[in-house]
Amino acid sequence: MARKRRKRTKRLYFTQVHEDAIIAYNNTEDPKERTLLYAKYIQPAFNEMVDKIVFTYKFTNLPNIDDLREECKIYLTTILNKYNPEKGSKAFSYFSVITKNWFIHKVKKNNVQHKREVDIEDLTVDHQLQYASVTMKYEEERQQREFWDLLWSEIETWEKMKLKANEEKVLKAVKILLQDKDNPELIFNKKAIYLYIREMTGLNTKQVVNNLNKLRIKYRLFRHKWQEGKF
Repeated sequence: MARKRRKRTKRLYFTQVHEDAIIAYNNTEDPKERTLLYAKYIQPAFNEMVDKIVFTYKFTNLPNIDDLREECKIYLTTILNKYNPEKGSKAFSYFSVITKNWFIHKVKKNNVQHKREVDIEDLTVDHQLQYASVTMKYEEERQQREFWDLLWSEIETWEKMKLKANEEKVLKAVKILLQDKDNPELIFNKKAIYLYIREMTGLNTKQVVNNLNKLRIKYRLFRHKWQEGKF
């Protein structure tokens, strides 16, 4: 008996609903509406799209690929307003092409940086490093999960403090960013994040920088305690 062919699954993570959300995001100046649209529709679609492109085109071989994935997602956020549906392209096509080209650029840059002859000693060292990374991977992942859980609990204690209105807005924006981040350091170190938080909160750049600096101080104190084993 012949097997029935499976129907090709539809792309459910970036549908017309998400296309419309991007258009609505660009058409409104209301920070609350933008925050809702981004958190509910745009961010999940970008996350899935970037991850699928990374695996489909085998960009997983790039060093620090997890960090690069998050950088790319932030970059997409900063160019949301450049998408124009009147030019005839779907948002998915527009942003997926940009994402693919972004990673191709990273591949070319990486190839230039590492273009050199490899002798037998280099191969031996590479093999030893690969073995060590495999044996340490489980422990690193465990520590990362523990760090993440503790950081999230710490942020919840910040929310219970008496914060000024602008600091509270920035903290809420940071929480949205952290919801899907494997590396919390990214949020507190990347300058590109200022633009995203400004869009989310409606604050100007100076206000964002000042209030993010206050949160950065709290974060550094938390990280110091973590490194000292005080949790």
